[in-house]
Amino acid sequence: MSDSKNTRNGRPGARGPERRKPATPSNRPAAVQPARRIALEVITAVREDDAYANLLLPTKIAAARLDTSDAGFATELTYGTLRLRGYYDRVIELASGRPIDEIDGVVRDILELGAHQLISMRTATHAAVNESVELARQHASRSATGFVNGVLRGITRTPASEWLDRAMESAADDDERLAVASSHPAWIIRAFRRALTADGVSDTDLAFELDDLLEADNTPARLSLAALPGLIDREEVGEGTEPAPLSPIGLRAPTGDPAGIAAVHAGTARVQDEGSQLAALALSRARPVEAGERWLDLCAGPGGKTAVLAAEARLGGAVVIANEPVPARAGLVRRAVEALPEPPEVWERDGTAIGTDAPESFDRILVDAPCTGLGALRRRPEARWRKTPGDVAELVALQQRLIDSAVRALKPGGLLAYVTCSPHVAETRGQVQGALRRWDGQLEQLDAQNVLREITSDAVVLGGPDAAVQLWPHRNTTDAMFIALFRKTTA
Repeated sequence: MSDSKNTRNGRPGARGPERRKPATPSNRPAAVQPARRIALEVITAVREDDAYANLLLPTKIAAARLDTSDAGFATELTYGTLRLRGYYDRVIELASGRPIDEIDGVVRDILELGAHQLISMRTATHAAVNESVELARQHASRSATGFVNGVLRGITRTPASEWLDRAMESAADDDERLAVASSHPAWIIRAFRRALTADGVSDTDLAFELDDLLEADNTPARLSLAALPGLIDREEVGEGTEPAPLSPIGLRAPTGDPAGIAAVHAGTARVQDEGSQLAALALSRARPVEAGERWLDLCAGPGGKTAVLAAEARLGGAVVIANEPVPARAGLVRRAVEALPEPPEVWERDGTAIGTDAPESFDRILVDAPCTGLGALRRRPEARWRKTPGDVAELVALQQRLIDSAVRALKPGGLLAYVTCSPHVAETRGQVQGALRRWDGQLEQLDAQNVLREITSDAVVLGGPDAAVQLWPHRNTTDAMFIALFRKTTA
């Protein structure tokens, strides 16, 4: 639905002033397009309830029965606003003369949504402003409607191309200027710079690589699918899909609702980033599978990697157990694997205690550890505003406990894959070095780069100074997945 269709003065169905009563809060018609209403609901839920936009938005779109056009509009409104909210907040501060933290939460959400339409989308000014004012009338105070109207009209008085210059001029230093321009918190920019350096990027190339990475984070990812081995060949999925460049089970899918693809609906193919596929395949294909092996996915939710591991294990006669301590996420794991003829058992245990409860019980273990999620910002843009530097230390401590539990639960000679969807050095190479120190003489690192070269037929650009693999969105068009492989050497 276009913004101008059946619309006069931003209110659908208006027939002219001679037939319209004076607009008052009691009789003024609600003129907000459903796509805008849904986008605001998701953005507010992300801010207030720590909701995940990628889970909530499809549910709301389906419940509202939006057509393809309006669903696409709602998606761009939601993800575009969340992705660039740091930049829009600076613009709003300049246009309002008020610090962003002094603006009421839902009013801030409405202003960010309006700013996205005015600055980054080809949205009619009257539609963006009028419907934002109507959202403020419905969700905030009467005074907020005038404030929203004034700020957004102030934004329209400066060309969109000039706002970036004005915003950057207000920054205090180079990192803050880059943070404004890329709409990333400055601490994440510094973490990315350290991660690129740790991955072998030279000082000469660092600024260019960082710019490319930040740009890739702000570019929506293409829809990727995994064809579960033994259930369907990727050539059989069809419906406009094409083989992915890196993963041997991966596909690139056309835009739209993936549930409309028959194989996805049946569960034999799943929406999954290629980096996640490679992380699971690195463990399952690091060496030939022997019948009777027992595998453990220690941190299984929401179940994408579990599904790949279980399909691979089934072909080799191995058995997979999935563990996910959060009941709701354990339910997602069960749904992820229900298409398999014999779905794996799903535990709901404390992963840090499994090594003590079940010592030397598994031949292969995947530790897809909880992390900051900085590697998936193009898919989950709100994650950049969700985490703070203070979260890293707590996550690193948990990751260490999970690694140690996995080593205890691993049989001598067993394989361990440590995976994070983050390039942060403390969560990646720092954890590898720490595990090798703590388990000196009992754990050796394997060459994950060689394993992935064989899996991908050398299609993936690897590099890096050691045996671990750090994928990057700007190099590999995947999430920034980190993969390290180990073998337990002694009892």
